[in-house]
Amino acid sequence: MMKDRNQKKVGNEGEMIAESFLKNLGYEIVEKNYRYGHGEIDLIAKDLQNNCIVFVEVKSRRNLEFGEPEYAITKSKIKQLKKIAGLYLYDKNIEDIDCRFDVIAILFRGKQSPLVKHYKNAFD
Repeated sequence: MMKDRNQKKVGNEGEMIAESFLKNLGYEIVEKNYRYGHGEIDLIAKDLQNNCIVFVEVKSRRNLEFGEPEYAITKSKIKQLKKIAGLYLYDKNIEDIDCRFDVIAILFRGKQSPLVKHYKNAFD
């Protein structure tokens, strides 16, 4: 149970960092933790510069014991994200706008500031 709580804490911290990272790039955060059924999209943002909707998956880790955070995204997770993104667009009646999927990987490094990697258009 304690481990689950720690993972959730790491995830929440990572999402807050990702949100401010995107805001600093000039993105507008539209939704946080958009849920549909059993799935969730961490952040949905508008890339105002490119006029597109960005579905963002945030992966955070405290160490590299299980590899880089971005490698935790499986094929089934990608499939699920695409499905939820489609449902989001349908739900909000959004048409005729470009969309993409980004990944933000965050590695916490103790007292050092976290390492943030942004993968634009991470999967089609």
